[in-house]
Amino acid sequence: MNKFIILLLFSLVSITWGTTWIAMKIVTETIPPFFATGIRFLVASPLLIMLAFYTKTPLLFPLGQRWFQFIISIFYFSIPFTLMLYGGIHVSSSIASIIFSNMPVAVLIISFLYLKQKLFLTQKIGLIISSITLLIVLLIELESKCFVQWKAILALLFALISHAIIYAECQKKSCNVSVITFNALPSLISGILLSTISWFLESPNIDNFSNKSILALFYLGDFSGIFGILSYFYLQQKVSAFYASTVFLIFPVIAGFLENYIYKNTILSCEIWFIFPLLIGILLTLIPVNIFKTQNKI
Repeated sequence: MNKFIILLLFSLVSITWGTTWIAMKIVTETIPPFFATGIRFLVASPLLIMLAFYTKTPLLFPLGQRWFQFIISIFYFSIPFTLMLYGGIHVSSSIASIIFSNMPVAVLIISFLYLKQKLFLTQKIGLIISSITLLIVLLIELESKCFVQWKAILALLFALISHAIIYAECQKKSCNVSVITFNALPSLISGILLSTISWFLESPNIDNFSNKSILALFYLGDFSGIFGILSYFYLQQKVSAFYASTVFLIFPVIAGFLENYIYKNTILSCEIWFIFPLLIGILLTLIPVNIFKTQNKI
């Protein structure tokens, strides 16, 4: 039964994270990025707040960390997720998901630079392989599109780095709050903030929104935004961080398959050859530290 639950959680995370990127693409077909991101969080936050009350989970961070809760609202939710939607307009779902599959690499780099975390040889090799191959894939993608995508790729990379910095800062501050506490109020704050900004900058016209984009927006807010996060959280409780993180190797494959099925967009054959070493590099960075410690003791 436990193995079935683990498999179910792993499948849910892979599917929700893999379909997130294609849902973003559908949303931005008719809905502007600021408004879409704001409504996404406004849709998710009431359910998260109700879940917090039902489970008697605090909504506020502990005293002394509540300014950090506001910072999370801006630099983990508001800015990065808006940049993801903006990037999704000009970058294929496959490339966007490949960029974000490098989250373990980005977290490891930030932890090394910011927290002075020790890196082992295998992790260093993984960082070098994944960084070089990602750069090559992005350069190939840019060349094939005559450089019209460079702003979108920079937006996605900035979102990736912003998330990695917040993860590192959480580790530094020993911020061990519940996943519901981490998401509930910051989602509400971000939703209100982005919706207000959108009203002045984008002047959204609901009449222009397609039914497909609206459904995709509610999918991002309710299903992907809540069940995806909670499933990954509970998966981490069931298995080691190494096995849970291997989902980063799976969801880009799902995103690529869906994009090919819906939009008939395929990754260039020359890019495919570099994706395999990229995934190998990411896998090397995920190898548990305790393995290295055990080898050193031996």
